[in-house]
Amino acid sequence: MGTHKADGMNYAPKGKAAPVVGPGEFSVGVMYLDHGHIFGMANGLTEAGATLKYVYDTDPLRAADFCRRYPGCKIASCEEQILEDPEIRLVACAAITSRRCEVGLRVLDAGKDYFSDKAPFTTLKQLEAARQKTAETGRKYMVYYSERLHVESAVYAGNLIQDGAIGRVLNVMGLGPHRLNAPTRPSWFFQKKQYGGILCDIGSHQIEQYLYFAGVKDAVVQQSRIANYNHPDYPELEDFGDAMLVGDNGATNYFRVDWFTPDGLSTWGDGRTVIVGTEGYIELRKYTNVGVPGSGTDHLFLVDQKGEHYIPAEGTVGFPFFGDLILDCLNRTENAMTQEHAFKAAELCLKAEAQAVRIC
Repeated sequence: MGTHKADGMNYAPKGKAAPVVGPGEFSVGVMYLDHGHIFGMANGLTEAGATLKYVYDTDPLRAADFCRRYPGCKIASCEEQILEDPEIRLVACAAITSRRCEVGLRVLDAGKDYFSDKAPFTTLKQLEAARQKTAETGRKYMVYYSERLHVESAVYAGNLIQDGAIGRVLNVMGLGPHRLNAPTRPSWFFQKKQYGGILCDIGSHQIEQYLYFAGVKDAVVQQSRIANYNHPDYPELEDFGDAMLVGDNGATNYFRVDWFTPDGLSTWGDGRTVIVGTEGYIELRKYTNVGVPGSGTDHLFLVDQKGEHYIPAEGTVGFPFFGDLILDCLNRTENAMTQEHAFKAAELCLKAEAQAVRIC
């Protein structure tokens, strides 16, 4: 297993192949390569047995690079070539954030399921349009919430929680620092209407994890804050954000996201999650164990009534979401993620962004 995100754009975890379908049984089209998450999405799908048939992007060089990474995938001449292909069942997309919804609506109208990079929306109006379209078409609008779905320690923690290892979950605290590397970023990354704000963008990971780990169906954003502390050259960038939520079952959440990962850290961000339950707690050190050379990723610490436990989760449980998604598309089930869960995480991050107090 491995994760590469050196410049903040190339996030492409790799795992062991665990195909749920045979070659050619589940064809995928790929559209718009504006964010490097598309490579993680493609890796997960192909490891689960999907066939990448076509890719379309407005930049032919990006499309050609994608095909070099995934031999057998062909460049489509236009979006319609993918939408009108009866063999393609799912379309994966990592367009500019503000454009992901409009692409998704076209995909659903074409009778195909849709797999969007996070965040899937930048406005509540887009979310409502997607809710209406999924209800109308019966198609899926799934989201790549990678910091849970494509992190083995997070998958492992979910299994422990479902098995009752820490009892009822009371609180989830998430820390999501990222390295900015501003010179490597495209111009849209610094335009709020296009990226949606820090709580909408990387905050979406944190809220989705909270809903999942704590079994929350709905929540209220009690407080949220945003700031641009240290990047005056990018006035629309929010380099810091945090929020507090309380769920319908009483479980609470605090998360912080920022663009202040120092150059001395060995990876793109020291993402951590602490999950407190009535019978114990779990800490995830997802991408590094600071100060331990060569420690790798996916460190899970469990403290329960019996003692203290360290579980090196890298290479253990894999990434079952992708195989489950393929089977959900084929069988019209909801085992990978329910549509309501995907949309609720998006709704809450949009609300957190909309009501955020600017502190700097």
